[in-house]
Amino acid sequence: MRTLAIGDIHGGLRALIQLLNRANVTTDDRLIFVGDYVDGWSDSAQVVQYLLELSKTNDCTFIKGNHDVWCEDWLRTGEGEPVWLAHGGKETVESYETFSEDDKKQHLYFFEDMDLCHIDDQNRLFLHAGFTSMHGIEREIHKENFYFDRTLWEMALTMDKRIDKNSELYPNRLKHYHEIYIGHTPTTNFNQDKPMNAINVWNVDTGAAFLGKLSAIDIDTKTVFQSDTLKDLYPNELGRNKS
Repeated sequence: MRTLAIGDIHGGLRALIQLLNRANVTTDDRLIFVGDYVDGWSDSAQVVQYLLELSKTNDCTFIKGNHDVWCEDWLRTGEGEPVWLAHGGKETVESYETFSEDDKKQHLYFFEDMDLCHIDDQNRLFLHAGFTSMHGIEREIHKENFYFDRTLWEMALTMDKRIDKNSELYPNRLKHYHEIYIGHTPTTNFNQDKPMNAINVWNVDTGAAFLGKLSAIDIDTKTVFQSDTLKDLYPNELGRNKS
């Protein structure tokens, strides 16, 4: 059985289907999604519906991202945060035009049931963004950091890989987990179109919301699978590229 960590989808259903096909995903595989299912391309509601159906046949773990929090609030209240509407939320609202109120309720339940983080039996941590407590996720005071924090990734990027884990220079945050898998910060920001590794942190957000691809990584073998670039799959759309 493989375990695949899958990066930020941002409404790109075509990329998701293509990625799962290219990875030859079967019901024997475990799928861990690191969040941000919506906001960007035109199929946000369709992505959620697809994942709901996928979870009926496959072993899936869904982590909640910051865009999912915003969408959940909108589904609950009917009111969208202005910052959300300006960063992909408008397209998400439009994607729900053909969905019934019952469908929306099911999608709300889907978001409400999501985990903010997950630790597997080999002490590998999965979450959308990061955490700040030197004592680990259990001691995190502000849970919003799980889906907003970027300092974990920034810290990992600045670390010298030659520093031993037992060194006093090794950050305590990184000592608690064998590996950490995140999304949230596109690797395309660093001119990389594949998942990036820094110390024991793996970033699998490869910029699907913008000019990148949707990626999955086999967490045991580190084999990477990718879709086409989303702007090629949605040639008449901008995604979250506003110019």
